[in-house]
Amino acid sequence: MHRSLMTLGILLFAVAAMAAPARKPSSRPAAGTTQASPLAEQLMLLEKALPEAQKKHDRDFYNRALTDDFISIGTDGKVHPKSEIMGDFPSTQLAEYRIYNMQVVPLNDNAAVVTYDVIVRMVHYDDETPRYQHVSSVWVKQGDQWKLKFQQATAAT
Repeated sequence: MHRSLMTLGILLFAVAAMAAPARKPSSRPAAGTTQASPLAEQLMLLEKALPEAQKKHDRDFYNRALTDDFISIGTDGKVHPKSEIMGDFPSTQLAEYRIYNMQVVPLNDNAAVVTYDVIVRMVHYDDETPRYQHVSSVWVKQGDQWKLKFQQATAAT
């Protein structure tokens, strides 16, 4: 199995045990904060749909969600293009991908960065996959569709 698929699962696209996160995972805004904007809500839903599609081996969803020039940088520091991610897709078995501390930073009307922390568990190769990670994703609007252009996962300590 290529590490790119583990990266996808972890990123996504997608994925050892390390110290527990300092904060309790939460998908709700902290007390005193406002609700997310419609753009933030949309991108958070798309980002959360990626690991669900991976669990179901929904290759078509990934093909539509990633730009043709998509690049992933895995926790191993290696660069993985879309073709490699899609080629490894069938062999990835993601058991858990628990996102928390998600934030969306709009760059302009057609680009935004999504960052979050994640707890990852793979069915196989879990010892090779950092369990706690920081993920950054760059989403771009192509026509009327938001697509994932870049993603990087970093092992959390």
